[in-house]
Amino acid sequence: MTIFGEAFADSFQRVPELLVEHVRISFSALALGLLIALPLAIWAARSKRVAQIALGFASLVQTIPALALLALFYPLLLALTTVMGDIISPLGFLPSLLALTLYALLPIMRNTVTGLNGVNPALKEAADGIGMTGWQKLRLVEGPLAAPTIMAGIRTASVWTIGAATLATTVGQASLGNLIFTGLQIQNWSLVLAGCISAAALAISVDILLGMVETGIAQRKRLRVIIASVLLALGLGYALLPDSSNNDDDTIVIGAKGFSEQYILARVIGQRLEEAGYKVSYREGLGSAVVFQAVSNGDIDISIDYSGTIWTNEMKREDRKPATQMLEEIGDWVEKTQGIKLLGALGFENTYAFAVRKDDAQRLDLKSLDDLARVSPQFTFGTDTEFLERPEWQSVEQAYDMNFKQETSFDPTFMYNALDSGQADVISAFSSDGRIAAYGFTVLDDPKGAVPAYDAMVMISPRSKEDTKLLSALQPLIGAIPVETMREANYQVDREEDKQTPDKAARWLRDALGF
Repeated sequence: MTIFGEAFADSFQRVPELLVEHVRISFSALALGLLIALPLAIWAARSKRVAQIALGFASLVQTIPALALLALFYPLLLALTTVMGDIISPLGFLPSLLALTLYALLPIMRNTVTGLNGVNPALKEAADGIGMTGWQKLRLVEGPLAAPTIMAGIRTASVWTIGAATLATTVGQASLGNLIFTGLQIQNWSLVLAGCISAAALAISVDILLGMVETGIAQRKRLRVIIASVLLALGLGYALLPDSSNNDDDTIVIGAKGFSEQYILARVIGQRLEEAGYKVSYREGLGSAVVFQAVSNGDIDISIDYSGTIWTNEMKREDRKPATQMLEEIGDWVEKTQGIKLLGALGFENTYAFAVRKDDAQRLDLKSLDDLARVSPQFTFGTDTEFLERPEWQSVEQAYDMNFKQETSFDPTFMYNALDSGQADVISAFSSDGRIAAYGFTVLDDPKGAVPAYDAMVMISPRSKEDTKLLSALQPLIGAIPVETMREANYQVDREEDKQTPDKAARWLRDALGF
């Protein structure tokens, strides 16, 4: 078997567990969508005013990108927790269910309204003439005649929902999207293929079963309808079973943002906790604000964050202080305002670092951000997807009067490739990323200190901060990871040849440092 074949086979080992979660969230959303859309569509078919409002709302939802819709439910549900307490969770299953349900409404509603309104008026009049009630007319005349059109809408909704469910990873819901997002971040294309193929196979299988129901009804083949319906019902029944994993108070949930370093450090922490006797699960690919709110709210127990992120994004501080003083003030602030325990810094900094190609640095005599500002009108600036909206960029822009020819956002993984290939002339790199040295990029100095310190820190949620066994298991990590070693671990995951998984890189890092 080739190396790629082995990697592809290894990637599919994670599919069964994630497929179960994908079925759970997508089938639950489809079931809820049907419960809402079908009655509303029947009402809309009989009232133009209701049709305008209902279809207009469903159409509006479709204009919102699925990723944005998922993200919007997090702060909304978080606000509700202040009223309802722990009854609802703003992370994971619930926001995913609500967003995907809204996405499923339009095709079901539109096709149902179209199908019911398309029934021959003469047949409706005949049904009225023989004294049928409205329910009888719907069940015996309109429903069967409109069934092919309605089923087409349900089939479309199922494919959309199963595909969109891969995005639920971004709000902490396990799905086949875990494979896709992780694969994209670490450029492991076998993971991406495993996630895509599995999601596509699930969508096609469900579409085939729904097609069997549709043709079975049209051709009056009851056995076909029964077989397909039973299989779909089994999937739906499983989806509606309580998810015991989400209710296991003994499981420690570790949150991670969407890049290699976070995946590795999450595994380092998880491995130590497993050795201490804990059960561990991971919620990865989360945004900075979501991670902080999730650990504050207890949806995750442990996160790795950075001092500059908390200082600027959460504390809204614009002043600059020495790294040790920042850590002290951050620790006091998160404890008093959020109940979070700052266990300590890991020993290395991962700050934003402006990197250029070495030949450009030599040719244009670029050594600092002052020099970069001089040539910025000639340069295309490549960043990760959130940097241009962060306070750090505003601080740099003001301090150095940057005026780039073009600003382009990339996935963090592709940002380095963009600089190497010439699609960008400067990027907002990460100082602990091994690809800076691997590509031979030059990092520019920040003489005005516009970017704050970014010490990597371990944050413990309010519900876990009193667990002395947990704290003891993690204490040896504090101050123990030099930036050079972290770069090497990161590069093991990010390099194109002999690529390692985050789990293997985490074990290498632990072996290298002896913990």
